[in-house]
Amino acid sequence: MNRKALLLINTGTPDTPAVKDVRRFLSRFLNDGRVIDLPWLSRKMLVNLIIVPFRAPRSAALYRKLWTDDGSPLLSNLEKLVAGMQDGDGRDCDVFGAMRYGNPSLENVFRQVAAAGYDEIIIFPLFPHYASSTTGSVHEFVMKLASGLNVIPSLRFIDQYYNDPAFIEAWAESIRKHNPENHDHILLSYHSLPIRQVERTHPEVTVASCNCSVSMPEHGRHCYRAACYETTRLIAARLGLKEGTYSTAFQSRLTGKWLSPFTDQVLQKLAAEGKSRVLVAAPSFTADCLETVIEIGDEYKHLFRQAGGIELVMVPSLNDSPLWISAIADIAGLKNKLT
Repeated sequence: MNRKALLLINTGTPDTPAVKDVRRFLSRFLNDGRVIDLPWLSRKMLVNLIIVPFRAPRSAALYRKLWTDDGSPLLSNLEKLVAGMQDGDGRDCDVFGAMRYGNPSLENVFRQVAAAGYDEIIIFPLFPHYASSTTGSVHEFVMKLASGLNVIPSLRFIDQYYNDPAFIEAWAESIRKHNPENHDHILLSYHSLPIRQVERTHPEVTVASCNCSVSMPEHGRHCYRAACYETTRLIAARLGLKEGTYSTAFQSRLTGKWLSPFTDQVLQKLAAEGKSRVLVAAPSFTADCLETVIEIGDEYKHLFRQAGGIELVMVPSLNDSPLWISAIADIAGLKNKLT
């Protein structure tokens, strides 16, 4: 029998919302050369002497607001997702969950899976849109771990799935449950990235000159920005949304040189235009986390109301929904084995 292992990987979360654990998590995360793509010494000085010391206490306060009785939503949702997929009828594919940074660590889980002698290991980053700092980092780290093994297992990497019909339908169904027709506007928000990182995928075309907000260009196959806009178009088409009733924005920026328009500014503008009831979904996040629950559901909601808006509804992420479980199996080529 051909034994397969499916490894679902998300970014990571602190072990607790204590400052020391948040500091440790941020240090692991931000010292990744694919996340902050500066020369080694510059990155170390920036991260360890400036960003982490000043950001850890504030981030810890936000994590305390996010934490539930089950702990971090990102971790608890990963555990539920793994359990939901493992409960499928097929038994020749075992499912594991890991975090690129934090616990359960990708290093430990991968070594455990590799030692078990599976015929194939499917590496499935839970990031629908390819970016060097997310999917690229996972792929690089797994290959580094594999290269150090005596027997290198057969690996299959899932690259991206921003336009997969099953993924689009999973998000469309989640949005439908919140009656988009009863809102003045639907905003699809994606994690922003530094413009320079995006332009490295197509150095001959600048972000400012690209028309990917209108249609998918030939050079957009691995362009994060182009993929995000394409996801918006596909979800809107699936929901039958009319032009002008929805838009795309980018959140979680660190500087003004990141992908825009920025979600917080778009929400304030919508409120000023009289769009008093807005529905927000964040398709670049497949599980609820700090960016969805706190940043959008708390901070941006407050800004929206301050600007004159009445109601901002945050659509929950896919988490462990049945359609998402089915979509993962479909994307990984295991449709008949896990359902």
